[in-house]
Amino acid sequence: MIKQLQHILSQRSIHQQVLVLAIPMVLSNITVPLLGLVDAAVIGHLDRSWYLGGVALGSTMISVTFWLLGFLRMATTGLTAQAQGEQNQEKLAQVWLQGMLVALLLAGVFLLLHSPIADLIFSFSHASEEVKHYGMQYFSIRVWSAPAALANFVILGWLLGTQNAKAPMWLVITINVANIALDVLFVLVFDWKVAGAAWASVLSDYTGLALGLFFVFRTWKKQQLPSLWSLFPSATHNMGRMLKLNSDIFLRSLCLQAVFSFMTFQGAALGDDIVAANAVLMSFLMMVSYGMDGFAYAMEAMVGKAVGAKNRDQLLHSLIGTSFWGLVCSLGLTLVFLCFGEDLIRLITDISSVQLQADTYLPWLIIMPIVSMWCFLLDGIFVGATKGKEMRNSMLVAMLCFFALYFSCASWGNHALWFSMVTFMGMRGIGLAFIFIKQWRSERFVEVN
Repeated sequence: MIKQLQHILSQRSIHQQVLVLAIPMVLSNITVPLLGLVDAAVIGHLDRSWYLGGVALGSTMISVTFWLLGFLRMATTGLTAQAQGEQNQEKLAQVWLQGMLVALLLAGVFLLLHSPIADLIFSFSHASEEVKHYGMQYFSIRVWSAPAALANFVILGWLLGTQNAKAPMWLVITINVANIALDVLFVLVFDWKVAGAAWASVLSDYTGLALGLFFVFRTWKKQQLPSLWSLFPSATHNMGRMLKLNSDIFLRSLCLQAVFSFMTFQGAALGDDIVAANAVLMSFLMMVSYGMDGFAYAMEAMVGKAVGAKNRDQLLHSLIGTSFWGLVCSLGLTLVFLCFGEDLIRLITDISSVQLQADTYLPWLIIMPIVSMWCFLLDGIFVGATKGKEMRNSMLVAMLCFFALYFSCASWGNHALWFSMVTFMGMRGIGLAFIFIKQWRSERFVEVN
């Protein structure tokens, strides 16, 4: 096994294949946590901590909704990559159309129900009235980006599944650079405070949608895919596999967001400074997430193509090459937090009480990249193989471990939250690794479900 590993890693082609897909996604994903840091920095330099707490609370609620619907990107990537591996042009086009129909339907439902959803969610919060007020203000504006945000999930997943990483890179960079520029304009120049940060996100999502549709049109023409009108009858009557996969990944995402939402709400119950400090540190966690997701996305595209082609050797090369570079990335992030973590905190906020709290819990972030890298890479493997049931089950176990640990250690205060979060990320990787090894040994992994 060691000799086989050395042989694969000695091949220049596998490293090129991984990096061609991963580097554009890493570069684009860096702008996502950068946006979170700019949001936190712009709002964090206002004179009250409840502005930052409000943005943290409101944006978490939007993230709960949009990330719950993130199955649109994951399912689309896996199914598209498999169609690409099969060289099935009609199926490739069908996946995009089916994904867009589901995205627009879900966006419409969310817009209709967003008011009662907001009332229900915020009723569970123990934050101060000021934080809840600004959180609700942010949420009520951001909901109007839903059609664009959900459509962008599908577009990103489809482009990546076609083994095109450059178009998604420019799409994500455009969305986030526009958001950063509008953040500065609306908050610092126009003094719109929390509302400015929300409107910046809405307008940037629609800017991204326009660019994304252009990229899809260009790819459609290049691959000579069938016209949309000819696909409608079969696409609307042949959605069983996509809906089943989406439902499994939705339940998996529900467990994930339950953990992250609890993190924010429970932090808010510990005080305005704690919730603001956690918002700063969660921005760092997003940096880990989006950095590692670049390699997870590469894994999705490569694994999906290998599964579609039913090529076990190609799959093994993809797994080893991507895991190697994922490890390199995680070690780099650990060094950044270890050497510059406190400096990064001071770049984000100049409120001394928030700085002090964030410094206290920084060590949890230093160990996070090494612990969590495995769950990101294994997520990529199972998304590419469209094995949603296994992802759902392993996430459920990890979530139960999180809550069991937190309530066992609740007397530790905010340390209990971070200890449980680190354990949760580790358990996600352990659960998927166990399933993967079992299916690989029985030669059941390279199956199209």
